[in-house]
Amino acid sequence: MRLALSWLTVLPLRVGSGEVDARAARRAIAFAPFVGLLLGAAAVAILRLPLPDLVAGFLTVGFLALATRGMHLDGLADTADGLGCYGPPERALAVMKDGGAGPFAVVALIVVLGAEAAALPTVTWGAVLLALTTGRAAFVLCCLSGVPAARPEGLGALVAGTQPRRVAVGWWTALAAAGFFVHPWHGPLAVVVAAVLVLLLIGHTRKRFGGITGDVLGAACETATLAVLAVTAL
Repeated sequence: MRLALSWLTVLPLRVGSGEVDARAARRAIAFAPFVGLLLGAAAVAILRLPLPDLVAGFLTVGFLALATRGMHLDGLADTADGLGCYGPPERALAVMKDGGAGPFAVVALIVVLGAEAAALPTVTWGAVLLALTTGRAAFVLCCLSGVPAARPEGLGALVAGTQPRRVAVGWWTALAAAGFFVHPWHGPLAVVVAAVLVLLLIGHTRKRFGGITGDVLGAACETATLAVLAVTAL
């Protein structure tokens, strides 16, 4: 849990390089949904401030970006640019590693951040918790056993293929059950839609990049989060 918090938040938790091995990385990814739950609780607190809805929504989105060092948004932007370019996997990976933001990245960020900011104030606090937790559960799907890394180095190479299917099934079944208490129909449906979108994203990135990268994890997180917010906002 300490490694998961160190990776996924700005909390000043020190983790020595000797502590980060394959086993620790596997467990950190499995604990990632708990980090989403903590972020969701903080988001709920901001949304309860006496502010206009859209102001509260954008402030919450901004807080989440700061609290996570903007990593997931950076991953979303890089993945969008990588998927939007032409050429072989090597070309796409080079575009993702470039560091700049192309038109696909800009559009993806505007749509996702705007939609999240608009949806957050309209849903219940339970839906906010569900959305942020589901977003981090997307990491477990990305790192399922059998999913390769696109590069031999980086976060993707460290965590790719580390999650047994029983861990993924356990997390997503628990989230669907929790969704029932958010809304008897929209809650579980939101989790199912999020899972389908993440699996489609993983399949497409495997086809285009040859596997997952750390950026793909960030894109999957934002995709799942927005899916739950959008469905529960209906």
